[in-house]
Amino acid sequence: MMNLLEINQRIKQRPPFQMIERVIELEPNVSAKGIKNVSVNEPYFVGHFPDAPIMPGVLIIECAAQLCSLVIAPDDAANDENKLYVLLKVKDFKFLRPVIPGDQLTIEVKATMATAGAYEFSAVISADGIVKAKGSMLFTSMDKSAVYG
Repeated sequence: MMNLLEINQRIKQRPPFQMIERVIELEPNVSAKGIKNVSVNEPYFVGHFPDAPIMPGVLIIECAAQLCSLVIAPDDAANDENKLYVLLKVKDFKFLRPVIPGDQLTIEVKATMATAGAYEFSAVISADGIVKAKGSMLFTSMDKSAVYG
């Protein structure tokens, strides 16, 4: 449904920190399914861990968070240049299996709450049909001036 170039028109992150490479399902303000291909060439594998590379949990959460940002409708504050949706809370995230180089992650997120200034999402991250991680995240809207004042 969205290739990398289309994602770049909507998402604020850029390589090497851009984690969503393809969106295969998207229902604005409701849900999305996206893909992240995990490559041994990613810089964090040099130190995490050299003899047994494992994707850091915070980056797995970041994959889901970036996909959530695409679910927030384009006419919402997500595309207002003076607003940012920032991660406010990570709830009950469980890492069930390690994510390793060669995995193709399927990330599925679903809005469980949406208000004018906040969104909550559930997320399930899997590879080859095996759930690797799951949990939920809460986002809030902020003015950029509150961050960079």
